[in-house]
Amino acid sequence: MRVKVITIFFVCLSLTVVAQDKETTMKTFGKAITDKFPNTRTFDVQYEQLGPSNFSSKLFGEPFERGRIESHTRLRGAFNMPFYVSNSKRFIATGSLRYKYESYDFGETYSAGSTVAYSRGIQNIHYLAAALSATYMATLFRKPIIYNATVTADGNHENVQRIKGFFTANLVLRKTQNTTITVGALAMLDPSAIIPVTPLFTYNHKFENSKWDVDFILPQRLLFRRQLLENGRIGLGTELNSENFYLNLKGPTINGIYELSQLELKSGITYEYHILPGLIGTLKAGVNNVLNTRITERGERTNKYIYDQKEDAQGYFRLGLSYNPF
Repeated sequence: MRVKVITIFFVCLSLTVVAQDKETTMKTFGKAITDKFPNTRTFDVQYEQLGPSNFSSKLFGEPFERGRIESHTRLRGAFNMPFYVSNSKRFIATGSLRYKYESYDFGETYSAGSTVAYSRGIQNIHYLAAALSATYMATLFRKPIIYNATVTADGNHENVQRIKGFFTANLVLRKTQNTTITVGALAMLDPSAIIPVTPLFTYNHKFENSKWDVDFILPQRLLFRRQLLENGRIGLGTELNSENFYLNLKGPTINGIYELSQLELKSGITYEYHILPGLIGTLKAGVNNVLNTRITERGERTNKYIYDQKEDAQGYFRLGLSYNPF
């Protein structure tokens, strides 16, 4: 599950290039991808604030800590740019950069079996990633298909920590004025991947004689949307997100580079507004449910975690601004 959510960004990024194709169906399909995912646009900046929550954790399967996170802040930026397009516009190479800053403000924390509180204070984390993506467009069974191969390197402010790769194939089964359906598969080139091959499926349908549409992406989202005001759009639904970053830990029992991964289920409201041509503002707010938080040795599968944390549901809001000049 975590693999699918982490790579959905790159999968959708690879599909944005079809907007340059001469076929009307492919052109509108590519535009729909950048419309769904702000972080696939040329520039995107997001600020997210999560409310307080209580947590409890285990280390090597034994009770470790319990306490409270008073606040949690995320600031992220993305840049995506095609740097080569073939004359036929069927092959394109794209580069992307991402940066994320996370800040945790810990309140009272207790060790297992202790009633004496202490505080970790504020902890700041930096995450960086760069990717190169090659996309080729063709036809299969007389339907458009998009192949993509991507190599990505990510790490923290200290060093590059991992290099990963994957290959996808996405077939447009149906594209009409009201309905778009795609199916595909994702193959991971990553030893830490629990599932090396994963199915992909998307469904978008605009209801007849209605301003509402439904947007379903397996397994990332189920969203109902409609136009609100002349340049705005509101959405209601649930999205599954994955967060990860690297930790340099030094202690008596754990020492080295480790990776934290977290699955979150966000439910609530989204509002998007076109401020100027190509410039879009976004507001999200609702409830964030942390499904799991795990720490593994760098490169290990997430089912071989050494640290596991449970966290209460919390309120959140996110502000975003993206620019897509093309």
